Amino acid sequence: MITTETILSLFLGIGLAASAGFRVFLPLFALSLASHFDFIPLNESWAWVGGIPAMISLGIAMIAEIFGYYIPFVDNLLDTIATPLAAIAGTAAMASTLVHIDPMMTWGLAIIAGGGTATAMQGMTTMTRLASSVKTAGLGNPIVSTAETGTAITLSSLAIFLPIVAVLIVILIFILIYWLYKKFRR
Repeated sequence: MITTETILSLFLGIGLAASAGFRVFLPLFALSLASHFDFIPLNESWAWVGGIPAMISLGIAMIAEIFGYYIPFVDNLLDTIATPLAAIAGTAAMASTLVHIDPMMTWGLAIIAGGGTATAMQGMTTMTRLASSVKTAGLGNPIVSTAETGTAITLSSLAIFLPIVAVLIVILIFILIYWLYKKFRR
């Protein structure tokens, strides 16, 4: 049976997965903090995410990732490795937030909705950075990095505190991507 808690956990997972497309470790760190302070429940097999060792590890990885995107050429290298990592992070974020759901359904939703959303967002950020690198010789990349980090913080926060709003923003971003794709394809 689908409950309100199930739908909210699905929206939470989608919001965090979309955020993972902008920064891989930031939404996982936010998830760890929210779980540690008992703000959101996690799937029982993912309870370790709220532990101190996970929180410290994810926090260090988040800081390294954010600062790495401000280093020329490293930012493009990070985009290359972030694409598969975003899919994994989106899948993990979704799987960890789905509570009281059959494991088969959990993993199906996690892979399709979580991994797919994160990969789509990461693809968009990779193309944006590539365009910035070509048009500005990399000088515009710090602005792109700041916007991506800000978007990741905003989406992660909304996913945790207002999951319905986060999903609406994700839908708007997908519509924007589709519109831009159609515009540039001509």
